[in-house]
Amino acid sequence: MSKVTSREELTTFAVGEPNTAYAQYFIGQSFLNPYKTDNCGVANVTFEPACRNNWHTHHKAPQILVVVAGEGIYQEWGKDPILLKPGMVVNIPAEVKHWHGATQDSWMQHLSVTPIIEGSSNEWLEPVDDKAFAEANQKAK
Repeated sequence: MSKVTSREELTTFAVGEPNTAYAQYFIGQSFLNPYKTDNCGVANVTFEPACRNNWHTHHKAPQILVVVAGEGIYQEWGKDPILLKPGMVVNIPAEVKHWHGATQDSWMQHLSVTPIIEGSSNEWLEPVDDKAFAEANQKAK
C-alpha cells in the first residue's frame, strides 16, 4: 500500500520548508528540501493531498522524478495521466509540457533531479484546474 494519509507517515527524506518561492505555480501546499550539488539541481518535493503544480516546461534540460513516498500523478500534454508510486522513476525530456502532484487522497514525495545546463529555464504555464485534476485522478487509477 502506498497511500500516505498523514505527513508523519512520509519517508526519511526531510519534508523541508513551505515552498513559498514557487507557491504561485502550485494549487495546494508543497514543501521543498533542496540538496546542495555542483552540477545538478536536486530537491525533495512534498505535496499535500490534491496539491499539484501548474503545467510547465523545462527548456534545454531534462528532469527526472524519483517517487519516494505516497501516491501522485504525472501527465504530459496530450497523454493520459500516470499513477505514481514509490520506486517509480519518470524521465522527462527537455521541452515536454507536463505537470505532477499528489493524488486527491494521498501525500506524495519525489526527488526532482535536473542537470544544471547553461541557458536552461522553467516556463510555468496554466494551472491544472479542479475539473482536469479530478479527471486525472479517475484515469490514473
